Amino acid sequence: MARQPRLWLSTARVSARGLLATAQHTLTILGISAVALVALLLARPDLAKEMSKSLFAEPAVETALVVAAPALSDLMEAPAIAASAPGAATAPLTAEEKALLGTKKQQQFVTSWLSKRYRVAGDAANMLVSTAYLTAREIKLDPLLILAVMAIESGLNPFAESPVGAQGLMQVMSKIHHAKFEEMGGVQAALNPVANIRVGSLILKDYVTRGGSVEAGLKTYVGAAAFATDDGYGSRVLAEYNRLKQVSTGKKVPTTSSPVMVAAAPAASPAAPSVDKATTALLQQDDLAGL
Repeated sequence: MARQPRLWLSTARVSARGLLATAQHTLTILGISAVALVALLLARPDLAKEMSKSLFAEPAVETALVVAAPALSDLMEAPAIAASAPGAATAPLTAEEKALLGTKKQQQFVTSWLSKRYRVAGDAANMLVSTAYLTAREIKLDPLLILAVMAIESGLNPFAESPVGAQGLMQVMSKIHHAKFEEMGGVQAALNPVANIRVGSLILKDYVTRGGSVEAGLKTYVGAAAFATDDGYGSRVLAEYNRLKQVSTGKKVPTTSSPVMVAAAPAASPAAPSVDKATTALLQQDDLAGL
């Protein structure tokens, strides 16, 4: 019986020596492998870089989909008003063109007032006012009249659309005046601010010229040429126009003032139907087709 503990101890010593030898062999192999890996990485820096990226890459984080709205400057792009190439020679402005463009200070007064009155961002209002002034210079029409029509028609909302299909800042009936949008990409350009201002201004000037007065042109523009009254539309536009004229000279004009009728509208006939652009479009279809 005394030999059994001695045998157990002898066996334990043999096992310990075996484990120690195994550990030594393992460490030797790992050491050799490490040396070989370091030598490989030194010889191939590209592999070292890839391994570093793999080991220390940041875990992917799932993020919510963000839809970015297009910049307003992108919405304003259109071939409606061609900008002069840098360095290109430009003809000097005539006295009439200078009057239509106004001064930088006048445009700033108008931009600031419209921005506050219709709650439009300053940069956006500036772009709309600048476009109106440039269009006015090109087609020889008062820019403040263009802006007054824009204000009354849409409240300076470039995406406004009426139940009968009038669209954009100047509420142009794009289905009727589709030919005017062809060079700007088709009727889908009706909601492009630059294209809408240009086409609306051309229509307005044509109506004013043919009607012989601003009042007659506005009556046709709103679609009331066939009726006895325009329901005060022309008066509202002219009231806004007069306010803009005062603003452009630096006068303090309240931005919360309600529209003031500057001219008495013709009394409505009891039998006269209410004015709407859909009815007028049908009545004047042949006339508009020739524009």
